[in-house]
Amino acid sequence: MTDISVKELSKDIRAAIDGLRASEGLVETGIVTRIGDGVAWIYGLAGAGANEVITIDTTSGGTVEAFILNLGEDEIGAVLLGSDQEVSAGASVRLSGHVLDVPVGPELLGRVVDPLGRPLDGKGPINAKLRYPVERDAPGVMARKSVHEPLMSGITAIDAIIPIGRGQRELIIGDRQTGKTAIALDTMINQGRQKTGVVNVYVAVGQKLSKIARLVDRLKEEGVMDNSIVVATGPADPASLLYLAPYAGSSMAEYFRDHKQHALIIYDDLTKHATAYRQMSLLLRRPPGREAYPGDVFFLHSRLLERAAKLNDELGAGSLTSLPIIETQAGDISAYIPTNVISITDGQIFLETNLFYQGIRPAISVGLSVSRVGGAAQTKAVKSAGGGLKLDLAQFRELAAFMQFATDLDAETRQRLNRGQRLTELLKQPQYQPMGVWEMTAMLIAANNGTMDEVPVEKIQDAKTALLTELWHEHKDAMRTLSVGDKVSDEMTKTILDAAKKVMKGFAA
Repeated sequence: MTDISVKELSKDIRAAIDGLRASEGLVETGIVTRIGDGVAWIYGLAGAGANEVITIDTTSGGTVEAFILNLGEDEIGAVLLGSDQEVSAGASVRLSGHVLDVPVGPELLGRVVDPLGRPLDGKGPINAKLRYPVERDAPGVMARKSVHEPLMSGITAIDAIIPIGRGQRELIIGDRQTGKTAIALDTMINQGRQKTGVVNVYVAVGQKLSKIARLVDRLKEEGVMDNSIVVATGPADPASLLYLAPYAGSSMAEYFRDHKQHALIIYDDLTKHATAYRQMSLLLRRPPGREAYPGDVFFLHSRLLERAAKLNDELGAGSLTSLPIIETQAGDISAYIPTNVISITDGQIFLETNLFYQGIRPAISVGLSVSRVGGAAQTKAVKSAGGGLKLDLAQFRELAAFMQFATDLDAETRQRLNRGQRLTELLKQPQYQPMGVWEMTAMLIAANNGTMDEVPVEKIQDAKTALLTELWHEHKDAMRTLSVGDKVSDEMTKTILDAAKKVMKGFAA
């Protein structure tokens, strides 16, 4: 018997099966039996597979594509990727022979595309050399490495208290209009400003087109768009595109992870993603569960977020960091979809409406926010400067609530309250102004050592600006060294404190 490889054998077997099916008329074509609400029911495609693309003839002589989601005994349920206006019962259906895929590669950088990789920015076609399936398996345990490199957001309240590492999945959660997208956008801008080389992928799921346009304009203004990809879907798009958008964006980002680079992906937001999936599932007659979501809604997000990873050195040490966004109703983080995504991710940044309206922005709740990677993904400089910051702020919030009922306070409590007020004011940060490592470190060292305790709260921001200006003018080389992120030396600490004492004299009450 002649030697034959398993690959060749399987090819021969597959060819024989395909030939047999074709001869019996099982595979070639099917017929639409019912159509409505973007879902087509099809009879006759026995050789179809899940997520396979099919082509349906329209009444005007054209075609529309769909992908298969339900595989029943007698008929198939497929979701249309376009309008169902010109599709009617009796229309002919053909298998394409391939699963849903999208173009990937550096050709997409600087572009705005839809979930199928079609350009939306009017800059002409995208000539990508490679395509990835929309649904890909997440890297296994042995392919991964522990998360240990920081992904700096440029937001002091995050980098000092709830740090994000490359390969981590950190949830941004809060009510509408509390600054969730602002945090994600600032993180993207910071990658460009600090020249980290991280590729940004922003996935808009059912967002207003005006909001997406403003975001793209801002990225261009900041010079970050050339290293970013925007996958856009609007409220008027079919549910199928809203469902596919996060998976398509993840495949585009994975190209960079798999090619020894680092990528950051933002899903804005997964609440709308779950709603689109619920709509499709109910139309496909899948049984509803809690809040009418299908039973596999947890798997919907877990298989997506598991694709974020820090790869091991043998695979090139690339990384994909996920920042999913979830919108809550009246701060209810115990609802179905929020609890699902909280349990999948490696921590969450919780934004409180009350803090937002008090003018504390970013409105991060120190008590409810957490990073399960923590100090392992922090630069040594920020870690040493920000140690104890979370505890101080949490204690301050508790004392501030208690203080409403207290009249006489002891000296230690008063000192904690004073320090907490100044730290809270110090961590306020305007949008589009991410900070560098040296700025965060110097500011925190000055505050934690009490140099700002005598400065009135309303002058804290001015004092901070004056301190950073003084340090950059007088100690530029030292600040550049501090930007590397190594542990702060005693000499460096003394330089910062001396400058802080000198500057704060002009602001003291």
